[in-house]
This record gives sequence, structure tokens and C-alpha cells, in this order.
Amino acid sequence: MQLEFHQVDAFSDRLFAGNPAMVYRLDAWLSDELMQHIATEHNLSETAFVVREAQGWHIRWFTPTHEVPLCGHATLASAHVLFEVYGETADTIDFVGKSGPLSVTRENGRLLLDFPAMPPSEVGVTVDVERALGTEIVDVLGSAELLVVLESEQAVRECKPDFAAIARLPWPGVIVTAKGDGERYDFVSRYFAPAIGIPEDPVTGSTHCSLIPYWSARLNKFSLTAYQCSARGGELFCRLEGDRVKIGGHAALVASGTLSLG
Repeated sequence: MQLEFHQVDAFSDRLFAGNPAMVYRLDAWLSDELMQHIATEHNLSETAFVVREAQGWHIRWFTPTHEVPLCGHATLASAHVLFEVYGETADTIDFVGKSGPLSVTRENGRLLLDFPAMPPSEVGVTVDVERALGTEIVDVLGSAELLVVLESEQAVRECKPDFAAIARLPWPGVIVTAKGDGERYDFVSRYFAPAIGIPEDPVTGSTHCSLIPYWSARLNKFSLTAYQCSARGGELFCRLEGDRVKIGGHAALVASGTLSLG
């Protein structure tokens, strides 16, 4: 059996930046075990599989070691592939995933994710978290992930976490964030998830489900511009709309090929 795959750099308008994701459009589902093997073989932070069903495109996401309930950049990449490779003509693609209904819309030259807002709540600074990150902490909050506020953009950029210690924390991953130092970005972030096979994710759409409501409240703004300051880096154009967040970005097709299953 031969399967087509497409690799996309998400949250970037150029190659070799943003977050790479692999996308498979399938006629029918493969076994969970086989999809996990394929994701492990590609060894990207996420491999997405999409199948057309009655209620829309069903989407699933796999890291090299785990299936996850929500992923932003691989959803953006999947929409880009469906629009640009497979010729979807509608301006909006509706997805159904483990976290419920999602959509991606073409808007002003970007792709706009419509995801659930996940406002974080206070957890409080703990010694374990501070030691794992190796830096002073302003605040610690929790939602789907642990959200750690640092003093400055520089502190976020210079953070050198202990990945083994982070993997022992009772959270899938840790977001570090701070207000942007300049006028270009309202806030910056990084994301570490060694427990699910991602030491540092280059650009993470799903973490902004918590980051957007947090910074919207702190900055008293509903539209925000964000930057994930990993080595590859990526820009995100964000809006809070009630209990939903809109996360916009660009995407670039890097490679296409065929996987042979024998």
C-alpha cells in the first residue's frame, strides 16, 4: 500500500521556519498502532491524519510517542494541504477532533484556526517548577498545560529547562510566557513537552488556547500578536471571541512524497 504525505511548515510564510508537520489525507482510518508507527518514523512534533466523514474532516494528531487531544500547527498544516494540494474550494474547512469541532478559514492571506478558549487558573509558584525551568518565576497557572509567567521576553528566550525534571511534572507540557519587550509582539512564549516526545515544540497553536485569554485579560486587548521564540520561531495573530480563540498564521509546503507499506 502506498500513502501520500505532505510536509508543511506552519506559522511561517517561508521554508525552514515555523513548525513542521506531516499530513496524511486518508480514504479510511489505519490502525492506531500503524498511525503511531508512521508518526514515530517521521519524528516531527506532530503527524496529522485526516479522513472525510459525514460531519466534516475527522482529524487526529500523533507525536513521535503519543496521540494528543489537540494540535494547532498540524491542523493549520492539514488545512493548507486540503486547500492547496487537494483543491478544497470552500473558504472554511470544518474539522472534528478529540477536543470537539474545529475550523480553519482563509482570511486576508492567512489561515485562521477557530479553537476553544481554555482560560488558565492559579496554581501558585512551586519549587519543583522553578527548579525544572532554572529561572525565577512570576506566576504559575494551569489549564490543559502548565502556564508559567516569567519576568521578561529575555527570560523566556534564555530559559534553559531541565527536560528530565519537566517530564516528571504532572502536566503534559510546560508553557513559559512573558509580555513582549517591544511594540511588535504583545506576548512571547515557548513550550516544552518531553513527556510526550517533544523536548521543545517550535510553534504551538494549542497552547494559545490558554495564552490568548490570559494575555487578553492582562493587557485589556482582544486582538493580540504573539511570537513563539524557539530556534525556528513563528508568528501568531490572535483574537479572543467569547469562549473561542482565533489563531492566524501562514503555512508553506516543504515536501511531498509516498510512504510504502509493502
